[in-house]
Amino acid sequence: MSAEISLHGLYVPTLLLLALAALAGTRVLGKLLLRLGFYRLVWHPALFDCALFGILLGGLSILATRFGY
Repeated sequence: MSAEISLHGLYVPTLLLLALAALAGTRVLGKLLLRLGFYRLVWHPALFDCALFGILLGGLSILATRFGY
């Protein structure tokens, strides 16, 4: 994984872009799970959301490394 990506001359760390994508994915999945009533089964929703963010960020970083970003 390269250290940074150039966006119109502004160099942005790759991890920052992956974290923003993981945050967006966490929000979307959280709203979907809330509609499905999944959070009634979860002991601590904030801890679950934090773990979901970590899983998504890890998965995105593995995919980014695999595809050469």
